[in-house]
Order: sequence, then C-alpha cells, then structure tokens
Amino acid sequence: MKYLLLTIVSSFLIPTLSFGQSSSLFNGKNLDGWHIYGTEKWYVEEGLLICESGDDKEYGYLGTVKNYKDFILTLEFKQNSNGNSGVFVRSTVDGTKVNGWQVEVAPVGKHTGGVYESYGRGWLIKPTPDKEHILKEREWNKMKIKMQDAKLTSWLNGTQMIQIEDQKIGQGEGGIILQIHSGGNVKVSWRNIEVKEL
Repeated sequence: MKYLLLTIVSSFLIPTLSFGQSSSLFNGKNLDGWHIYGTEKWYVEEGLLICESGDDKEYGYLGTVKNYKDFILTLEFKQNSNGNSGVFVRSTVDGTKVNGWQVEVAPVGKHTGGVYESYGRGWLIKPTPDKEHILKEREWNKMKIKMQDAKLTSWLNGTQMIQIEDQKIGQGEGGIILQIHSGGNVKVSWRNIEVKEL
C-alpha cells in the first residue's frame, strides 16, 4: 500500500519538475542571434567566432539579440594576440558605450575573471593574486559565469575566480555581450558558447 501511494504521488510530482537545458548562442556558421556594435571586426572562420581590431582601433561589441537575466554561461576563448577583451552580462550598448558588468578577459596579470563596471564604479572585485596564472595565454581557456539574483560567480579552467553579491547587478537588465578592447592588435577566438537559463 505504501509503495502504491508513493508511486501515485511520484507520478504527479515528476511532471512538475523543470530543469533548464543548455542552448548554443553561436552556430559556428554566422552571427545569427547577435548584433555588432562599432566598427571593429566580428566574423566566423573555420567554425570559430573571431573578434579582431579594425582600422579605427576602438571599442567594439557583439551582443545577443535576446536578454538574459539568470543563467549559467559557458564558453571557450583563445587569445591569438593581445587578448584584451571581456564578457558583459545583463548589459546594453548605445553606439559603443556599454552599460553593465564585464567579466574580464585579458593577458596574464590583468585580472581575467574579475568584474568591472564600465562608466561607473570600475573594478568591483578582482581575483586573488594566486589565481592570476590560471589563464593560459595563446591556448584555449574555458570560462563559466553564473548569474542568479544579485550574485555573480565566475570560473576559469575549473577554478572559481570570484563571487560577488551586489544590489546594482541584481537590478541589471540586458544581454550577453562580448567586447574587443580599444588600442589595436587585439584578436581573440571564441567557441562553444552555451547558456542555460535558470
């Protein structure tokens, strides 16, 4: 009787459970689902998403058309030359002025995985010095970003880099945006960009 009751209860409970599934943000063929901001280069080559400095050597952005609030984002990046870039979350772009929060992608010692608020408070949190060399320059690196309510957590190559809880981040609205830094000589490859909404 107890087994029968448990079976009946389970049959009602199981359909109510809902788990988010990961979906790809980059199809390996073109930039469908993304919007380019600025004059810097964003293109697809041999199944990879490439950002590269253009003639203007200014800031450039590639943002998702869709907004994302609570999610887990995973992606891989490779710094082909000056790897000064970043991944913005809950962010918007007007021209080439971004409003939001950047999870840093930069050369060794430049705080990859830390969080920077552009045109606002600046650095909110940096990885501790012992984590600065987790980045593998000129090799593929895997980044993971979790956004939930007011909490942002980042990982690099399986190591948690930072965790911050911030009221302003919690109120943020916008998309996932990749950055190319100004100054020229920047080239970064991206692949396996996947998001799971929470």
